[in-house]
Amino acid sequence: MRAFFRTEVGGTSVLLAATMLGLLWANSPWAGTYETFWHTALGISFGGESFTLDLRHWVNDGLMTVFFFVIGLEFSREVTVGRLRDRRLIAVPAVAAFGGMLVPAGIYLALNAGGPGAGGWGVPIATDTAFVLGVLAVVGARCPEPLRAFLLTLAIVDDVLAILVIAIFYTDALSVTALLWALVLLASILTLRRLRFWRPPAYVALGFALWVATLKSGVHPTLVGIALGALVLVYAPQEHKVMLAGEAVQEFASAPDARLAVQAARTVRRAVSVNERLQLLLHPWSSYVIVPIFALANAGVRLDAEALRHAAASPVTWGIALGLVLGKLAGITLGTWLPLRLDWGVLPGNLVWGQLLGGAAVSGIGFTVALFIVDLAFADPVVRGDAKIGIIAGSLVAALLGWLIFRLAWDQGGVCAPPEAGPEEDLPETLAVPVHEGDHVRGPADAAVTLVEYGDFECPYCGRLHRVLERLRERHPGLRVVFRHLPMRELHPHAAAAALVAEDAADHGRFWEMHDTLFAHQRHLTDLELAEYAHGLGFEPWQRIREHQDRIAADQDSARRSGARGTPTIFLNGTRYHGRHDLESLSRAIAALSAGHRTP
Repeated sequence: MRAFFRTEVGGTSVLLAATMLGLLWANSPWAGTYETFWHTALGISFGGESFTLDLRHWVNDGLMTVFFFVIGLEFSREVTVGRLRDRRLIAVPAVAAFGGMLVPAGIYLALNAGGPGAGGWGVPIATDTAFVLGVLAVVGARCPEPLRAFLLTLAIVDDVLAILVIAIFYTDALSVTALLWALVLLASILTLRRLRFWRPPAYVALGFALWVATLKSGVHPTLVGIALGALVLVYAPQEHKVMLAGEAVQEFASAPDARLAVQAARTVRRAVSVNERLQLLLHPWSSYVIVPIFALANAGVRLDAEALRHAAASPVTWGIALGLVLGKLAGITLGTWLPLRLDWGVLPGNLVWGQLLGGAAVSGIGFTVALFIVDLAFADPVVRGDAKIGIIAGSLVAALLGWLIFRLAWDQGGVCAPPEAGPEEDLPETLAVPVHEGDHVRGPADAAVTLVEYGDFECPYCGRLHRVLERLRERHPGLRVVFRHLPMRELHPHAAAAALVAEDAADHGRFWEMHDTLFAHQRHLTDLELAEYAHGLGFEPWQRIREHQDRIAADQDSARRSGARGTPTIFLNGTRYHGRHDLESLSRAIAALSAGHRTP
């Protein structure tokens, strides 16, 4: 998932640059060359037969088939060995995706039913995964990993549903002959798969022929992309294949030669499914090349005063913009609430509604598939321009709205806790284990106020509290701060390893330096990155794992006995603090204790 995010978020920058370039080109003194260039004919001929499309159709109908092929690969993998296997986990994002399509389509039709733009109801239904992940990268720690997993699952289901809408509702007149040829070619591919014939040239030739036949039939060829992607073999790494790969590598290492190198490479490749190998190969091409070229070819729309004035009065523009902003927010929120209410499924992690609302809002960023449907839904270039302006305006507002919701939800604070955490009023209110010599302490031993935090280095709320505590110590120099470990392994996969590295640093008298480093790099806590931080402080990590595990377990036991079930949990002078985790609230509580009063 992290590799996927890195590619998607990096591709967002390229996609944004291509979009801006398309807009600048279409509004420059050379605007006439924009349409001229993309209408340039390009084709192939063989004898008396020829196959010709203009450049824009080669991009939209050709290159974008590869984009949808990658979506098919992702969907197939998730259904077979990924998150979509668990019906309880897929139920909520699947229904949310469905709601996020129905409500925007309904809003659009409410403004355009019976009019010339009625056919564009499919434009606001799709979410642009690349742009959404790019916005979430800007949101940073305010968007926890479980929410990213939820939105990624929602986006995959959304993409599949959008492709079905394109295939069913945006297909012109059918050619029965070409459609029959397409079915024969598809049957041939299925036959080769059943016979376990895996020669790539055969599949490439049949796949290209199937694409041509589907294009000629009138069905949009994007359906070919997702169908072929779903047919690619996928399986979890099998133990015997992994063992054979290890043996082949060892054999090559003991007697390296060209034959053994080829054999080892082939054996290692076979240990991983074709699906995953193709994703690794094609995903960067899709994110960094194909989708940006598509944006360059389709995002160019005139934004002069006349075009903006016409768009402002167009129900097409308003239908798309409102569908993306309000429709996606309402549809995904309702689609999330309903299955949770009916107990059809569960959410990953311990998400709160503020985070879900932020995710629903940014899901209103519709770009790639939305522009794709514009080209299919409207023949009039003026209406197309109105639709593209609606997409751009709606996506910008959705991004800003999502950021604002995340900001407001973050300002309210929160706690990372597993779903089974008990109600707070039934838990102990006093610190079970007083501060002792083995604790990690900042501040004077004779401080009037001691703040004990049970924290997790990967918890976003602990990261926010860390910045608050830095300012709090400046405001109250006599404050003593104690940090105890409470890694939430169910929610944060790298928290335990980060705690071990912090204890390694403590052995070298550098706990607080590592503590500050880990909170400054909360999104980068892989084993390799943790080792880099340790080397930067001059020590080798994970030298006393057993002893440090016992030390962390002691902190966890004291947390449990003190009633701490989530992070961060704060105790002031041994009593649990229930207020907000912002600077002013904590400062008032500390000042009250310093003056001899109890915490409010």
